Amino acid sequence: MAPRSGRLALPLLAAILAAPSLGAQQPAQRLPRITRDIVESERTVLHGNVHPQIAERAPLGLTDKSKPMERMILSLKLAPESMGRLETLLAKQQDPKSPSFHRWLTPQQFGEEFGPARSDINTVAAWLASHGFSVEEIAPSGLTINFSGTVDAVERAFQTTIMDFDIDGQRRHGNTTDPAIPSALAEVIEGIVTLHDIPRPAHNRGTKKLSGPDAAAVLAKLSPEWKGTANGTAGVYTSPVDWAAIYNASATYTGNGTGTGVVIGIVGRTNPGTANWSAFRSVVGLPVNTPAIIVNGTNPGDLGAAEDGEADLDAEWSGGVAPGATVKFVASKSTSSTDGVDLSAQYIVNNNLADVMSTSFGQCEASMGSTETAFYNNLWSQAAAQGITACVSTGDSGAAGCTGGSSTSGAGFSGVNGLASTPYNIAVGATQLSTSSSYWTSAGAPTGYIPETPWNESGSVSGGSGLWSTSSGASSTYAKPAWQVCVGVPAASHRYLPDVSLDGSDMFFGNYGLLVYTQGAMATTGGTSASSPSFAGVTALIVQKYGRQGNANTTLYQMGNAQYGGTGTAVFHDITSGNNT
Repeated sequence: MAPRSGRLALPLLAAILAAPSLGAQQPAQRLPRITRDIVESERTVLHGNVHPQIAERAPLGLTDKSKPMERMILSLKLAPESMGRLETLLAKQQDPKSPSFHRWLTPQQFGEEFGPARSDINTVAAWLASHGFSVEEIAPSGLTINFSGTVDAVERAFQTTIMDFDIDGQRRHGNTTDPAIPSALAEVIEGIVTLHDIPRPAHNRGTKKLSGPDAAAVLAKLSPEWKGTANGTAGVYTSPVDWAAIYNASATYTGNGTGTGVVIGIVGRTNPGTANWSAFRSVVGLPVNTPAIIVNGTNPGDLGAAEDGEADLDAEWSGGVAPGATVKFVASKSTSSTDGVDLSAQYIVNNNLADVMSTSFGQCEASMGSTETAFYNNLWSQAAAQGITACVSTGDSGAAGCTGGSSTSGAGFSGVNGLASTPYNIAVGATQLSTSSSYWTSAGAPTGYIPETPWNESGSVSGGSGLWSTSSGASSTYAKPAWQVCVGVPAASHRYLPDVSLDGSDMFFGNYGLLVYTQGAMATTGGTSASSPSFAGVTALIVQKYGRQGNANTTLYQMGNAQYGGTGTAVFHDITSGNNT
């Protein structure tokens, strides 16, 4: 079961102090760290960069050497002295007493202040080009270089071997040994984020299409009083209209606005088009404000029901909770070396695209390479410095974060989502609503706040299956951040997940299901993929009134301490019953 602070559910907007954004401080002097000539025969191995699923399998054979390896991400290191200065800045940006309070940086300013020296970046880019790679993008932060080539070029430049494998019935490929780089570059290069095509899992329970009568009732606009059955199971459908009543957002809409002028960025890797999103808003009675799609690079196209269900859920519910906000869905095609999730997250931060962003994908910490870990740690810290609030779902397999919700056993798979466990993002878990009829009208409309328990539809509960439940636990990578202090947080020195939790109920066995319009029809869904975009919507409402918040965890935990210490306003509903096992 998650620590109590990790089970906080945010019912309404809180008064978060903010100040006008001022100019950035003068950049520090960045000294070159590449100080000697590159000697190709002198190599440094970048340990911890072979995917576990590749390391434990016998290969099918060598990967075709002419196979393209597109949009690889080379991650560069922050200098040790930059790490300390960045931590200091991030703390000051959240301190109302500091002159740096809410003085957010641009991506260019972040690069000038904390990135590698320009001469080092140029040297690394020139080295890539000398090995036949096409250098396509150097991030304004200076922390990543995107480049493309072939399997043969990768094997020669990084002295590794790419081979094919059977993984879950799919032919995949990846590096079988840790890459190696010239030692002269080792002070600057962290490594390549990934050299395989194993996709990151999405964090949703799947979708279930509504029955004919129920779909007709919804299309007849009986909102917000929808009630009926999904696949023969009685329950009540939940729309953003219901959500606003449950979490008291309706009063916020009236007094503070609906998110107008705020941009929510959604991380995606498919392009489902916007027809479902427009239909969803129309059916549930939201104002016309269709999310926009930004194609980052090659258009991934429509990848089908599974991927589209995630995209539709994220776009519809982030904008459903903040109906006036501008939702920008970034669609990046996954390549033979890089997941579209990574490319979209990188795009949002490097282009300072949004005030708040949501990522509903993950990867077990133990399955992430050392460079993957560094990439997300750097990316979310950059987002925080720019004032972007990064919301990330914790996952849907309970404490067994290193396997999926459909697995029947979590033994040996404990762990947490490495995309959500950094100290710089908000980790969002899921709850489920009480099924007591006393909280709903006879027509199925909520009467107000509905008590919550951790979302748990695993095989350990009646009617459940697999491990389907909100993921939580202690990070094995990150120490407890200074801000993560609250009643109920364990004393051990780990980063704990989640930070907040919101409704992720579905109707798979008689719970209250979140509506989503997907594949041209209304359906129900659930999981932490529903909670993260919903909390992004909550944050957008806060940003409209108070400005960008960056890593809002500092303020959230302060408010939690004040509430439980009896000195502050009641902002959270504390969840003290139920479990996720």
